[in-house]
Amino acid sequence: MAKLTTNYLGLDLKNPVIVGASNLTTKPGNAKKLEEAGAAALVYKSLFEEELELDALKLSQELDEYDERHAEMINLFPTVDHAGPDEYLYDLEEVVNAVKIPVIASVNAVKKTMWVEYGKKICETGAAAIELNFYYNPSETETVSEKIENEQIDILKALKKEVKIPIAVKISPYYTNLLHFIKRLDDAGADGIIMFNRLFQPDINIETEENEYPDNYSHPDDQRLALRYTALSYGNISGNISATNGIHYGTDAIKLLLAGADTLQIVSTIYKNGFVAITEMLKDIEAWMDRKGYKSIDDFRGKLAKKNLKDPYAYRRAQYIDILLNSDQIFKFDPQR
Repeated sequence: MAKLTTNYLGLDLKNPVIVGASNLTTKPGNAKKLEEAGAAALVYKSLFEEELELDALKLSQELDEYDERHAEMINLFPTVDHAGPDEYLYDLEEVVNAVKIPVIASVNAVKKTMWVEYGKKICETGAAAIELNFYYNPSETETVSEKIENEQIDILKALKKEVKIPIAVKISPYYTNLLHFIKRLDDAGADGIIMFNRLFQPDINIETEENEYPDNYSHPDDQRLALRYTALSYGNISGNISATNGIHYGTDAIKLLLAGADTLQIVSTIYKNGFVAITEMLKDIEAWMDRKGYKSIDDFRGKLAKKNLKDPYAYRRAQYIDILLNSDQIFKFDPQR
């Protein structure tokens, strides 16, 4: 029988399937069910600095609302401080203690000092590792790409000095030279790279002429971007690679493993298909390995990465050119139709 064990961020995992950061991982009861379904690790929902700041502001406004109605009402409410990250840390520790599999904390801060502060506090909860949620949504034309990348590299370096548990970096695909940035993160000490953040994208309702906010679930075809950059990065960085986005079935998982991923992070398929999606994915991987004669994941991981292919143009623009040149055959286009 095939062995699905793997190593990620120095953690020995029973298989490569990790439940990504989401509301699925925030409750001890859910965490236990995910573990029972076969998940090898969990990423606890991200701690957002902006969310904490907004909560603190809202609390302050609510406490001050009636202060100046008349003299007797000044100092009506006692001084109450916002809990800050303490509630998040308490809930994280509850999940850590509820399961036997590793729990990875996810952080999304703004200021470098807060990244470091949150990182040190997370270490006290028993979390097995930290996932830094790096992305940048441009809102002005003056900021150059180098400045953005340098700031994020500096955050990673600062955390590596202060935090003793492994640190992975989850990035978006929107960097000028993505492979160069991945290499820079690796050189700066990232223990792993997660490809990629699934950023929220708003929509517009043309009838009401208003913004609307559709669900942000992935689709199976979405894994192709992670597949490409996993295959291009495999063998060129020393850290681990974790692929995410569009991994819904065992076939999707196998593709990413062949491209060179060490682990796979899934979320949308669990929302759509339930906890059993994990169990079915693992069964599919195991059955495929048995059919192919693979005894372990290391037997085929990265087999179809660029490094291990004879075709020098695999995963490059030449593929697209070839598709265009042979479009009649590929799409069975009939000009007489």
